[in-house]
Amino acid sequence: MKYVCANCKATAEVTTRAAKCDCGGLWKLDYKPPQFDLSLVDRETWSIFRYRAFMPLEGEYWREISLGEGMTPIVPFDEDVLLKMDYFMPTLSFKDRGAAVLIAHCKAIGVDSVVQDSSGNAGNSVAAYCGKAGIDCEIFVPEGTSPKKINMIQAHNGHVNVVPGSRDNCANVCRDKVVKEGKYYASHVYNPFFYQGTKTYIYETYEQLHRIPANILIPLGNGTLVIGVIKALEELLGSGVIEKMPQIILVQSEYCDPFVKAVQVKAKSAAMNTTPRPTMAEGIAIGIPMRSEEILEYIYKYDIKLIAAPEDRILDARMILAAKGIYCEHTTAANYAAYLKYCEVYGKTSDCLIPICGAGLKSDH
Repeated sequence: MKYVCANCKATAEVTTRAAKCDCGGLWKLDYKPPQFDLSLVDRETWSIFRYRAFMPLEGEYWREISLGEGMTPIVPFDEDVLLKMDYFMPTLSFKDRGAAVLIAHCKAIGVDSVVQDSSGNAGNSVAAYCGKAGIDCEIFVPEGTSPKKINMIQAHNGHVNVVPGSRDNCANVCRDKVVKEGKYYASHVYNPFFYQGTKTYIYETYEQLHRIPANILIPLGNGTLVIGVIKALEELLGSGVIEKMPQIILVQSEYCDPFVKAVQVKAKSAAMNTTPRPTMAEGIAIGIPMRSEEILEYIYKYDIKLIAAPEDRILDARMILAAKGIYCEHTTAANYAAYLKYCEVYGKTSDCLIPICGAGLKSDH
């Protein structure tokens, strides 16, 4: 198992502290799991690590890192929509899937201090798992981040830096520190171990439903859930567990939609395709997605649809969900707002799985 540069194909050991290749390309992970089979699932382990037979784990460090993340229920919302309740997590967001695996990797290779940038949820997850692992943690967040998310990071003993400007500027400030001070970059965007955790979203779905829904809707900012979902679906497809890819529907904010604009002109990169405006969907407000080329390859390969969530319908969507007991944060409500818009554009869309990514109390501001 090695890192492979997405650009020049150079390789490196996974023990490297380098956040990316010398050429500037981001790492991919050269790892192929065994064929997916439910008989290999450890049903005595109640966390994402029940799927460790299909994950690139080093040693048994996951045992001292896990906070019981995963195994979130799938509940019917109406006759057309299923909700995967991923805010039933230790830090109340789906990012715990990736953070648990990434920090287990950090522990395995002896990392004792990390930095990371986030709109809030990923930083909170990394801080929590670093707290469990005894790893020092510094998180950079953009101005406007929910105070409650900041409070949670600090409660996990993470040091918080609030950076003026956009989410993209926040990432640049954090990466400058990585370069200047040689810090380990525990990034949910750069580090491919993170996606080895988010792919359990699909493993769980298959185990729980004994099938994959016809339509899978996923929010798209940096693409941490998108990449994990597609990797897992490819594994199921390659193992003969499913016969075809479901229709994947990716959600962006209409105020920050670089992928929507890139696909309109069949571009190979989504960098600098939009100037973000302030949006309630802060979790997907990424103007310069670092893995845009990789994600666009998936979009074109699998005929993935994209839809922009109407900003003026996010609060209405949140109220509809809350009225039925689902109190989610604004970015998650954008998923449902986008689903309703998708149905208006493409017609009735049944058997659709939507992730409930973050809890509502995190974005009451």
